[in-house]
Amino acid sequence: MNLRAEILTACKSSGRPPDSVKLLAVSKAQNMNAIKAAYSEGQLEFGESYLQEAKDKITQLPNANWHYIGAIQSKKTKEIANKFSWVHSIDSEKVARRLSEQRENAKEDLKILIQVNISRDKRKRGVMPEEISKLARKINSLPRLCMAGLMAIPSLSETDLQSELSFRELKQIGDQLRSNYGFEECRHLSMGMSADFVSAIREGATWIRIGSKIFGMRIKEKA
Repeated sequence: MNLRAEILTACKSSGRPPDSVKLLAVSKAQNMNAIKAAYSEGQLEFGESYLQEAKDKITQLPNANWHYIGAIQSKKTKEIANKFSWVHSIDSEKVARRLSEQRENAKEDLKILIQVNISRDKRKRGVMPEEISKLARKINSLPRLCMAGLMAIPSLSETDLQSELSFRELKQIGDQLRSNYGFEECRHLSMGMSADFVSAIREGATWIRIGSKIFGMRIKEKA
């Protein structure tokens, strides 16, 4: 069964329409031939974690939609703000404010997802669940940004059941942001990867981030 068929099956078994889940191809460390092959087959959404690596890819495929999914250094916010349409990895007001200030006025608002440390693992990046509403309100007040939702990566040590519970909690946090603060645009949940996307879909994912099931093992291009 191919990946899109697996996604369709997961949506059907969860009682969700197929168009409620979008596939983000994690293209970091993949060569352009593989990325262009996926693009030619209709994959338009790509996720990158390293700005320097991503810039050439964006130049070669300017009509694709590019998502930044990695850690953000303050010195790189200007390029991230203007080369990407989505940023999935916001974990501080400082970075969000820099993206807001540096996003060009002519561009559509940059769609922002807050990265949540849903496992409460001190070794992992992300905002603790109890701090989400405070950061979301601050981001929502910034111009040129759209507070679009939440992203999470459960700890690798979690069992399947624990991951499901983490995904469920993330959805509950998103629901609370909309109901308590009226953040109507805050409806996206970026969660689930190659090993756990089925349970993520069952718990409400709107974006699943898939790398190896699309591209296989990561192979960096030669310099």
